[in-house]
Amino acid sequence: MFVVTGATGNVGRTLLSILAASGAAATAVSRARRPVVVPDGVRHHRADLERPESLRPALAGAEALFLLVEGAGAHLDVPEILRVATDAGVKRIVLQSSQAVGTRPGTVSHAPLHAIEEEVRRSGLDWTILRPGGFASNALGWADQVCNGRTVAAPFGEVGLPVIDPDDIAEVAAVALRDRTHVGRTYELTGPALSTPRARVADLATALGEPISFVEQTPDETREQLQRFMPPPVVEGTLAIIGAPTAREQRISPDVSEVLGRPPRPFAAWAARNIDSFR
Repeated sequence: MFVVTGATGNVGRTLLSILAASGAAATAVSRARRPVVVPDGVRHHRADLERPESLRPALAGAEALFLLVEGAGAHLDVPEILRVATDAGVKRIVLQSSQAVGTRPGTVSHAPLHAIEEEVRRSGLDWTILRPGGFASNALGWADQVCNGRTVAAPFGEVGLPVIDPDDIAEVAAVALRDRTHVGRTYELTGPALSTPRARVADLATALGEPISFVEQTPDETREQLQRFMPPPVVEGTLAIIGAPTAREQRISPDVSEVLGRPPRPFAAWAARNIDSFR
């Protein structure tokens, strides 16, 4: 039996569907108070990672845990989460971390995730760590602009990053949960090609069948927007990655292909699959 935290998120929803379709027993964990729709055969358990003991009923009888922390996880007692998992008999953990833990390990915004990775490695559990780069689904932040005005305002229009489809992350996670040959591996997950914000808007326009204008934002305009829902260190870390990525952050990783036996999906495929959000 597999336990999936972050069950209502972009990766968790697809991961549960994959596990359910394979016939595996799975438990979805979220802190949502509203009813949560899960695939047939999947049970839902409401728990909060900030209260590790609340996880105990969900973990009973589990073989492996997919651990996704909110933000960078600095607010969590990860050693206690891992102790509860170990006490429950969990043998293996798949942690969703971030590419920036490897590319920018000393930054304030990603130091907590670096510490969580180290806790997982020292836990005594078998582990696999996933480090995705930027998500294709971050484009959902443009949905209101596209729906209301067929315009997207974004910074760094010509800076390319190999954004990753969350469904590819979920497929890699499913393999890592079920297959012990991935124990002890850290995978960097990217898309198949560099994609600029301007190119992603063009892909959305193609999927929509209507033109979408691109307006170049200044970094200061973007900073002001991001500070409404991100702490300042995270804002600065985000701007650094999307505006001045390192060579490694622009590298196309082979890891998705290695694990799945196929190339990662391009942004255009994500856009076509999710275009209803932009109508």
